[in-house]
Amino acid sequence: KEEVLVISSHYDHVGVSSTGDAFNGADDDGSGTSALLEIARTFQIAVSSGEKPERGILFLAVSGEEKGLFGSQYYTDNPVFPLAQTIVDLNIDMVGRQDTIQKNSNYIYLIGSDRISKELHHISEQINKKHIKFNLDYTYNEKNDPNRFYERSDHYNFAKSNIPVIFYFGGLHEDYHKPTDTVDKIDFEKLEKVTKYVFLTAWELAYRKDKIKK
Repeated sequence: KEEVLVISSHYDHVGVSSTGDAFNGADDDGSGTSALLEIARTFQIAVSSGEKPERGILFLAVSGEEKGLFGSQYYTDNPVFPLAQTIVDLNIDMVGRQDTIQKNSNYIYLIGSDRISKELHHISEQINKKHIKFNLDYTYNEKNDPNRFYERSDHYNFAKSNIPVIFYFGGLHEDYHKPTDTVDKIDFEKLEKVTKYVFLTAWELAYRKDKIKK
């Protein structure tokens, strides 16, 4: 296809501690990588059933995120498909837990959805309203947010090339970048719901006739 949308996550973590404890990274970003694989599997079923999209979909699992977004930077420096033909990056990072701020798990932080394309932001909100019904939290999308999460995951290398992005993020919890970020603490119902949300958004972007406007 002449156009492509990217769905990304990172599969690296921070390694082993000085005492030999493995940093498991179940949420960061085993959760996002699992979502990516399931979305890819589901799209393949759809295409095999005759549902041909209007544009291509690139499933991008990268390494080097924790050390400086190196994997996604390498891709945007050496793209398989021209960046001028890349319509969006949907980036999934830490989506399997409830953070220390929210009162329940029925939320997701969205970062960057309105920064380059207002239409992307509108599509995202409509998908959520119709199908998912998350409480969408844009706290970390504020340009004066001291955490600067907009610049801290792989979508940022696409955004720097003026490609619309959405960063799906569950927030920070007590096991962030600790060996205790283990799979037994994953909220699989939340992870499933986030995965459906990204899939349905990607479906709309892949199958709609018109490219989203910036």
